Amino acid sequence: MPDEPEILARRTVFAGRKVALEVHHIRAADGRETTREVIRHGGSVAILAFPEPGRVLLEKNWRYAMGREVIELPAGTLDEGEDPRACAARELAEETGYRAGRLESLLVIHPSPGVLSERLEIFLAEDLAPDEPEREAGEQIENVLVPLDEAYQMIRDGRITDAKTVAALLFWRTFRAGPGGGGDA
Repeated sequence: MPDEPEILARRTVFAGRKVALEVHHIRAADGRETTREVIRHGGSVAILAFPEPGRVLLEKNWRYAMGREVIELPAGTLDEGEDPRACAARELAEETGYRAGRLESLLVIHPSPGVLSERLEIFLAEDLAPDEPEREAGEQIENVLVPLDEAYQMIRDGRITDAKTVAALLFWRTFRAGPGGGGDA
């Protein structure tokens, strides 16, 4: 395991509502000095839900940074000090209207560890009850129920490119759905 670099100087260049950009001047174990840019993020959650057997709940969500609509799992950013499970319950209800009777942690991913500190926990939502969404101002979200086999095809043909969604669906197919990968979620 490599030695941790020594931070010689750290400067916050930008601090926003969801992220902060820091520039670190570091000395590596070999003595060389360099600069690293780090985006600090307080963490997030995503929710894998199956409101109907064999159909996954996805969203068509306008993503400003991408300049286009993205097909993805319901997801959201943790409020400061918020428990990830509570955040998952809140985001699922706000974005989709579904309330989960039970949330199970499936996996944790780090979406872009080269520059981003974000820890994203993916939950399985079970015992779902439908209700009305309470979306935030400016959110352009449409719920879509997709057969699992079609969701896997959407990954293969590039219609689903969102990392958390790809990770969750392939995790489900590989480790939870059983032989054939379809599963009766």
